[in-house]
Amino acid sequence: QVQLMESGGGLVQAGGSLRLSCAASGRIFSINAMAWYRQAPGKQRSLVARITSGGSTNYADSVAGRFTVSRDNAKNTVYLQMNSLKPEDTAVYYCNADVRSSAHVPYYNYWGQGTQVTVSS
Repeated sequence: QVQLMESGGGLVQAGGSLRLSCAASGRIFSINAMAWYRQAPGKQRSLVARITSGGSTNYADSVAGRFTVSRDNAKNTVYLQMNSLKPEDTAVYYCNADVRSSAHVPYYNYWGQGTQVTVSS
């Protein structure tokens, strides 16, 4: 019913930048919070950045000041601009969103399939 499709991952050298995008599609009435999570090998998935429908943001301490989350509500898309990348940022990055398919149902939480970000030293 609702799909989240990430793009923009890849291989970059330390100090470089990448911009991730995540577009929601399907039966969408409204989207509440959208977020980016990441999971490195052998580690748990953790929150990177989150943005509400009103534009309020919060970040993990490890990325604050380097990453910026934004969204285009007209396009149902969330972005993650990643600057000054470090090898420890290497992970699979997942998009997450709370989506309501009509005015009479609750919000459901959806995940994208993930996109690999690799930062070389």
